Parts: sequence; C-alpha cells; structure tokens
Amino acid sequence: MKYHLVTLGCQMNISDSERVRAVLERMGYVHTENEGEANLLGMLACSVRQKPIDKVYNKIAQWNRWKDQRNLITFISGCILPADKEKFLKLFDIIFQMSELSQFPDMIRSYGVTNAASLQPKPVMPQNEHIVDLWQIKPKYQSTYEAFVPIQNGCDKFCTFCAVPYTRGREVSRPSGDILAEIRHLVNQGYKSITLLGQNVNSYGLDKEGEEITFSELLRVIGEYGKSSGEEFWVYFTSPHPQDMGREVIEMIAEYDCLAKQIHLPMQSGDEKVLIKMNRRHSMDKYRKIVSDIRELIPQATLFTDVIVGFTGEGDTEFQNTVKAMNEFRFNMAYIAMYSPRPGAASYRWQDEVSQEVKKERYHQLSEVMKIHTRDYNRQMIGKTFRVLINGTDRKTGFSTGLTEGKLSVRLDHAMPELMGKIVDVKITSAADFSLSGELMSLKEKIVF
Repeated sequence: MKYHLVTLGCQMNISDSERVRAVLERMGYVHTENEGEANLLGMLACSVRQKPIDKVYNKIAQWNRWKDQRNLITFISGCILPADKEKFLKLFDIIFQMSELSQFPDMIRSYGVTNAASLQPKPVMPQNEHIVDLWQIKPKYQSTYEAFVPIQNGCDKFCTFCAVPYTRGREVSRPSGDILAEIRHLVNQGYKSITLLGQNVNSYGLDKEGEEITFSELLRVIGEYGKSSGEEFWVYFTSPHPQDMGREVIEMIAEYDCLAKQIHLPMQSGDEKVLIKMNRRHSMDKYRKIVSDIRELIPQATLFTDVIVGFTGEGDTEFQNTVKAMNEFRFNMAYIAMYSPRPGAASYRWQDEVSQEVKKERYHQLSEVMKIHTRDYNRQMIGKTFRVLINGTDRKTGFSTGLTEGKLSVRLDHAMPELMGKIVDVKITSAADFSLSGELMSLKEKIVF
C-alpha cells in the first residue's frame, strides 16, 4: 500500500506533514513520489492565499478522474477556511483537522481501499483544543540536519487581511518540556538547523499564564542547553509579531550562541493608517524601536520581513511610506505579496480598490528597492569568512550550496556532496543581489566518508 502527500503553504504545514507521514507509515503505508501508483492521495492545504487553493482544485479534479480506473482514497487537511471546507466535502473522501490526526487511521479503515470509491465521505472537522494530541505524535523528519519544531498553534491577533484564526483557531502553546525534549533529541541526532514554529511565536505561554514560561524564557532554556551540550547548532523562530516582541527576546538571542542571529519581523506596511486598517496593533515607532534594539544588541544579525502591497486603502502616499521604511530598515530579505482578499478575513468584506496593475507596479518597485540593500550588504561580505550549513546542490552548475547563520544563500566553488548537513567555514569571494559565492576554508568537525 502506497501513499502520496502534497504539502502546500508554510513551514507549519511542512511540520504537520511529517506527523501525517509518521502515522501513515506506522499503518504500513509506503511513501511514493509517483502519485499515479498511490492507493492513498492526500493534501495539506493552505487557505491563506488563493493560489494554493487553486492548486487543490486542480489536483483533486485529476485524482477523482482516476477513481474511474482504480480504487483509491483521497483526503485533505491543513489550513482550511469554512467556505473552502464546504466545497471540499463534496470532492474529498476524508477531511479532518490536524488536531484529530490520531483518529486518521480509523477514518481510513472505515473506508477500506477496495471499496473506497463507492462510499460517501464522512468528514471530521473538530476544534483546536486537541492540538496537543498532534504534538504527541513523533514526526518522520524529512531531513537529517534541518527540523521544524512546533511550539504554538493558532493566532489571537485577527489581522484584517489574514485567515489564520479561522483555519488554525485560537492560540495554544505546546508544553515547554516537550519542546525541549524534541530539541535535545534532534541535537543528539546531529541536527544543525532547528526552527521553532508558530503563527505568533512570541505570544508563547500567554494562553497558560502562570502555568507555562514565556517565549523569552523558553529561548533562555534552549540557550542554556545549547551552551551545556557543546554542539554547534542554530535555532531560529518564525513568525513573531511586533506587538509582542520585547527587548528581552533580543537579549536572549544576543547572549546564546545557539540562538541564530537572524530575525524575521513582519512589517506588512510602513504606513500608520494602513497598519491600523490591517489591525496590526503596533505603530511604526514600536517597530522602529525593535529594529533599533536588534541593531544595538546583535549588530551582526540579518533582518527579514513580510510586506503586503495594494492593501485596501493604500494610496500612493501610503505606499511611499512603505518605500521609506524599506530604505530605513535595509532588510536582508523581504517577502513581498500583492494583496488578495480571502474569505473569512475581515478585509474580504471591503472593496478591493487597488487595481492588479497598480499592485504589480508596486510589487516590482519595492523589489527593486530591496535589491539595492541586499546587494550593498552582500558586497560587504566579500573577503570575510562565515560559518555555512551545506544544504544542497545548485541544479544548474552542480556546485554545493548552503546558508549562513543569517540565512543568506551561498554557493561553493565546486561540488562537495560529502559536506551535506555539515557546518563549515566559507570565505566569500563574490556577491549578487540575493546570493553569495565562496570557497571552503576549513572544517571544525571530521567528515566521515
């Protein structure tokens, strides 16, 4: 029996998919990349943007045509809006929330592969209070050196452009003891890059005030473990919210070597009025203070952000304020998105008054602004040596590729597959807008061939 799983959306869905894989493989299913030979076809959806949802409809249409030729079961989970759920009920055999993953084997058995096509779907969409059950499932990690560790699920912020509270539910924090146990296990297994995941990581523990530690305290515990372990590894986190981002978090990152010197801080807009309309709950002065603290305490840190262009109410003046903010903060990377209304989000009720042409123009203009700053920063790295985690091969050239601690992309001067998953010293020899090139200098650990 074989299964094929398509994962769309964010890193949280990737992490969830590792637990889905673990459950299926304990049932005896074997993963295949060839969906044409699978008996069980599934997807982890993302309702946050329209493009991933379009992919869901295209894929399930194909799968359902295959049911005329062979017996198979289809399922879907992940981030699903109520409006999308109603449509999926008629298209998939099984639909369930990730918090009910432990019950998924029973759902599959109730169908039976031999007669799946003849049965009607019996979907399950329970609530978020059982998300802790999901975290108890040991994941089947897809990498031997990079891992995602969920620490929190859901969001209470209700940004007007965002559908996450309606797909993931309200905030629930994972027990800190379980988080640390998973990190210890990963480090003992030789993992080098660990990312703490949550829709709003720095509100960790606030839903269990008095019973659980705060996010900064969680970082301190992880930092102390990293110091005592003697191992070299980097711990990242995503995504924080500026409203909850305090100086104490930055102090922890500055103090402990294992806490990676890279911070992703979503700005979304550089205009005060647009931020209010987005219900972001932070001012530009608040954002500016956070960046100032980062530059003061961790001057070597790279800074990433998210920006939405063309949000309802964004005129030329408001957009230019975002351009000014991009020039002020000089981000190392900005993930720029053109606004698109999502059913369930508050802004869906508003007129989408910025044309697609204007959105595209602003997207390209902001991208060009970002290039100026990434190019300048990268050029300053030439001639310097950095620790780099080797994580792949350049498809065009065959050269090895990797990431600095600050998550800047580096291409080595020749292919070295034996270094995969290792952290090595690389001297930067040249720089482009979004990437670097370098030569291997030395190893701090013995490579076993």
